[in-house]
Amino acid sequence: MIFNSECYWNVVAAGLTPLILWASWIDYKEKRVPNKLNLLIILSGLVVQLLWNGGWGLLSGVEGLALGFGLLIIPWAMYMMGAGDVKLLAGMGVWMGPEMVLWTFLIGAIIGGIASLIMIAVRRRWTPALQNFQLASIKCTNMKVAFSNVGAVKTLA
Repeated sequence: MIFNSECYWNVVAAGLTPLILWASWIDYKEKRVPNKLNLLIILSGLVVQLLWNGGWGLLSGVEGLALGFGLLIIPWAMYMMGAGDVKLLAGMGVWMGPEMVLWTFLIGAIIGGIASLIMIAVRRRWTPALQNFQLASIKCTNMKVAFSNVGAVKTLA
């Protein structure tokens, strides 16, 4: 495998970045990530992995897909995010492999948390944010409601 090859990461950046920007724009405008776009990201990632790194690359892509999916499936099942986000991270995992998709998830969570706090502060939405935090805490500690569709208060809307 040549995942450490600068050329490979240039291919990933050139191929994946426009797709992620496109998905982000649609998500921003429509509050959804289309399945066809997620499928395009996954299939193109598998092709790039296979062509660039052979069978080992394909295996790494499938591992990245599984890890990306696995990292967000529980928050989705707890009604904390949309399914498009889960599939998008899975697609990113195909392109980047398991190690890089884990780092992407961790860095994205930190940046997303900071951005959310800034948006909450600017919009002065502390009460709904605290209600959402309380709801998330309850869902994480009480199995009776963990996967219920108890909704979140509109913090950022």
